[in-house]
Amino acid sequence: MLEHTTMSGKTVLITGAGSGIGRETARGLASAGARVVMTCTDREKTGPVCEALKRQTGNSAIELLQLDLAAPASVREFAAEFSRRYHQLHVLINNAGVFSLKRQETPGGFEHTIAVNYLGPFLLTRLLLPVLRQTPGARIINVSSDAYSQGRIDPSDFHLQRNYSGIKAYGASKFALMLFTLELADRLRDTGITVNVVHPGTVATGIWQLWPGTWYQGLMDRIMGLFASTPAQASRTSIYLATSAAVQGITGAYFAKEKQKDLAPKCRDKALQQELWRLSEKLTGLEPA
Repeated sequence: MLEHTTMSGKTVLITGAGSGIGRETARGLASAGARVVMTCTDREKTGPVCEALKRQTGNSAIELLQLDLAAPASVREFAAEFSRRYHQLHVLINNAGVFSLKRQETPGGFEHTIAVNYLGPFLLTRLLLPVLRQTPGARIINVSSDAYSQGRIDPSDFHLQRNYSGIKAYGASKFALMLFTLELADRLRDTGITVNVVHPGTVATGIWQLWPGTWYQGLMDRIMGLFASTPAQASRTSIYLATSAAVQGITGAYFAKEKQKDLAPKCRDKALQQELWRLSEKLTGLEPA
């Protein structure tokens, strides 16, 4: 796929790039010649990954910046720093994602899965729009999951305080990312910026810790390793959307295995898209747009 593709001279930002799908996406795009900005929550842990990617790809233009998507202040600080350093952003890949069995709250009172998988990317993307608008043909890629099809959003209980389960929170976060993708694509339709969403498939990344520390978690991990995609395989669709001329101009679409797929009809609920947008602005402290 990348043998005949060059990303030389282009800047790519990938969240959650220290491991799993994000790391392999960074590897693929760095190999294609892109300047890659990786984000992480732990520089000490991810620094060696960044240095290894430089050696393995022969591309020294790989930078690591700290970002905690669960903390709006961190997102704002990161976006300001990125905008000072870079005047263009050709590809933004909102890749970072988490799953948690137990309900956790961020210091700001957000449910943690919703914060990392959706509200953080919403705020980051909105803050980086000025840089994206300065970049001809910029692309935004949101990494979701087909778990969105089971997700529900209740604006009156957005942080699942009344009826929590890890699966519900994960599905809701991915459904929210779908709705955001479609609403943003509509709002940017005449700008040349495209916004699309990816289902990477079932992937052996270790995210699904349903019974941590138990023998049956170990068994599940081994079974997943036999049948799930590897992170390198799962990264291909994100890399395809970042590089391919075939998707130039396509926006508001859902991709899996490098093919465009149909979205569940519930994603086309324009009223819910707009209600979620307004709620997200309020929660993240953004001025209405």
